Amino acid sequence: MQISEKYNPQETENKWYSYWLENNYFHSEPNEKPPYTIVIPPPNVTGILHMGHMLNNTIQDVLVRRARMQGFNACWVPGTDHASIATEAKVVAKLKSEGINKSDLTREEFLKHAWDWTDKYGGTILEQLKKLGCSCDWERTRFTLEPKLSQQVIKSFVDLYNKGLIYRGYRMVNWDPEAKTNISDEEVIFKEQNGKLYYLKYKIEGTGEFLSVATTRPETIFGDTAVCINPDDERYAHLRGKNVIVPIVNRIIPIIEDEYVDIEFGTGALKITPAHDINDYEIGKRHGLPMIDSLDDDANLNDHGQHYAGKNRFEVRKAIAKELEEKNLLLKAEDYVNKVGTSERTGAVIEPKVSVQWFLKMEDIAKPALDVVMNDEIKFHPEKFKNTYKHWMENIRDWNISRQLWWGQQIPAYFYGEGENDFVVAQSIEEALVLAREKSQISTLEIADLKQDSDALDTWFSSWLWPMSVFDGMLDPDNKEINYYYPTSDLVTGPDIIFFWVARMIMAGLEYRKEVPFKNVYFTGIVRDKQRRKMSKQLGNSPDPVELIEKYGADGVRVGILLSSAAGNDLLFDEELMLQGRNFATKIWNAYKLIQGWNKDETIKANDSDRQAIEWFGHQMDKTIAEVADQFEKFRISDALHLLYKLVWDDFCSWYLEAIKPGFGEPISKEVYDQTIAYFEELMKMLHPFMPFLSEELWQNIAERTPENALVIAQQRKPETFNNDLIRNFETSKELISGVRNYRQSKGISPRETVEVFTNAETFANENLVKKLANISEISFGQKTDKPSFTFLVGSTEISIPLSENLDLEEEKIKTEEEIKYLKGFLISVEKKLSNEKFVANAKPEVVDAERKKQKDAQDKIDLLEAKLKTL
Repeated sequence: MQISEKYNPQETENKWYSYWLENNYFHSEPNEKPPYTIVIPPPNVTGILHMGHMLNNTIQDVLVRRARMQGFNACWVPGTDHASIATEAKVVAKLKSEGINKSDLTREEFLKHAWDWTDKYGGTILEQLKKLGCSCDWERTRFTLEPKLSQQVIKSFVDLYNKGLIYRGYRMVNWDPEAKTNISDEEVIFKEQNGKLYYLKYKIEGTGEFLSVATTRPETIFGDTAVCINPDDERYAHLRGKNVIVPIVNRIIPIIEDEYVDIEFGTGALKITPAHDINDYEIGKRHGLPMIDSLDDDANLNDHGQHYAGKNRFEVRKAIAKELEEKNLLLKAEDYVNKVGTSERTGAVIEPKVSVQWFLKMEDIAKPALDVVMNDEIKFHPEKFKNTYKHWMENIRDWNISRQLWWGQQIPAYFYGEGENDFVVAQSIEEALVLAREKSQISTLEIADLKQDSDALDTWFSSWLWPMSVFDGMLDPDNKEINYYYPTSDLVTGPDIIFFWVARMIMAGLEYRKEVPFKNVYFTGIVRDKQRRKMSKQLGNSPDPVELIEKYGADGVRVGILLSSAAGNDLLFDEELMLQGRNFATKIWNAYKLIQGWNKDETIKANDSDRQAIEWFGHQMDKTIAEVADQFEKFRISDALHLLYKLVWDDFCSWYLEAIKPGFGEPISKEVYDQTIAYFEELMKMLHPFMPFLSEELWQNIAERTPENALVIAQQRKPETFNNDLIRNFETSKELISGVRNYRQSKGISPRETVEVFTNAETFANENLVKKLANISEISFGQKTDKPSFTFLVGSTEISIPLSENLDLEEEKIKTEEEIKYLKGFLISVEKKLSNEKFVANAKPEVVDAERKKQKDAQDKIDLLEAKLKTL
């Protein structure tokens, strides 16, 4: 059927995606084929598609579609992450807008609202991925908070606790006052902020003197329990063993000594607030200092804050500076830039806080996870990320896995008494009762006497099981699916979650299956704008991917984003790339439309130039197939696409079709037409992983296809041997043709006007093809001409075209003289370099050889142009 004048992406995309789903091409079941498995990095259930998702999921889809076409049983498992902090924050905000406070609800009431919200908005991003063309096995869609996955998370917690790897401890944590939970060290982003360094006066007890102490946080003085000096600081030797009075608070605290204090910073005296600073906390532990927590969970001052109780920490900072000044307790305040920890999720400034939390010991399980990456059992692409991984794994701290949230898996610890250790850990409250009776020796305990820990588990504690839990591997460790699909093949993710997720999945895989969870990790770059800023909603610099798809078509967007996305390097987004992708789709469409428009004639045989083009393109295609396979092996997806882009645009459209194109109004040999269609089909197979919609549309148009013959499951051609000499000869032919075309263009000669060519060569490879494409009437081999000529070199082959009589010979003479003058100047600079003994002695041999080649080439061109000048 004749295709339409223009490609219509919207119509095509809806049609073929529905067709793929109807025929269940994306679904996988264990079979005799080798598996190729990818688990999606589960996007937040709250999320909508952004540019990072688009890049990451396009790459995954390219890998999965290619594997399917390479004979693998491809399985791409989709799903979403319950995203504790982000989802709870959205539900809390929604309730607030309705006049409901979370604190007024029971846990059960709040969770009902959270599930309602998830059911309403949770599937948005997965639907958007379908628009991009993602060939996920949608029947396998999982959610990290669904019952079966939650069961596996709880099972792993109980197991790790019983192994002695999970413990409960009183520690300093990073408190997010907006989300009302602690967060891990990895979720804290340090940002430079402009602030003040305040120099406070701490009066020395029993004297008229004072000690000046510098701080960026005067609002925390209510929690001060000591002032610390360095034991080597002679300036304060006379103060050893004395006390100071905390300004405004009027509490007497000791002066202590610790080597932690930097003599050079501020005044060399440090106020110690163990409840509000991680370093102060450690000093406090060493010196047995009391701990006064003067902030509540909202980061407002509590009763310890005296007349500031109930006021926000930042508000108090300004007010207390004023009060200190009024009371002559502020020596000075100067501008100061420091790095402040902020929450990755909410952006709130983190407040160090001491509380009881659950931790997972990391040291023992981190070591094997480091080894498998360092010995390349798991390969990182690009390899540079191995160093980042190594540094983190060698400096790992215990993982704080509890969160003060309700949305998430509730920690399976059950308390039966008031004592610190009056708890048991179990998979259910029934099991907990048995353990509690045993541990407490109280046989009368009932379920009603047990109280479950109210904290939820860190979201990452759920998703670290993802490659196993999606196949129910923790519930049934020997089931058919986990044994077939695990370990998965490749993981595509961003380097920003190398610690949160990648490292932890490796640890979990080794802990529970004694196997790595995947064989390759491909790290995409971060999508940035032209100013190199990370794309974000806050900055408003991120385009809507769905709008881009509507504007340029899914294939155009996929090609556009991949063309500029080298592995591990950040991608500078430019909408022009999407346009380039759309133009590529248009080029392919028009190429097929051109072929389809030719009249076929069975009586015409292929001529020499047709055969030369057919032979060359077959070898060129096989060479590209081998090169593309090599790039995929190295996870250089962008480079693989560049090779295909060149094969289609340059080799097929610009050269091959031009070579076999029949004369205006003339038919084409059916033999040539059939071979061209066969090549076009192979190109569609190669392009399909990158441009699934356009390629399927054209494939289905070429011939009547049954569902068994759809392109999505067609098998790609395997790399075959190719003749490099034949390909090189054709490159020479292209240079010859381009040289003649350049001559025509520079002289304003019509392409229809034939030219005569003289050459020192005895023969040309692809002679008939060269004559056709360059419109040469006659080639005089091994001959020179005395006529004024346009002359150029292709390697050592000299080509002369006698000038047309109507050309201005004087103008040609001037141009030739200018070119000789330029080349002679260039030759002098090269010879100067080669006459420098130091350069010749010290430069690499290949550099010296390159300069000698330049010298010879320049001299050859000068000789040629001087001979030409004589004819003029």
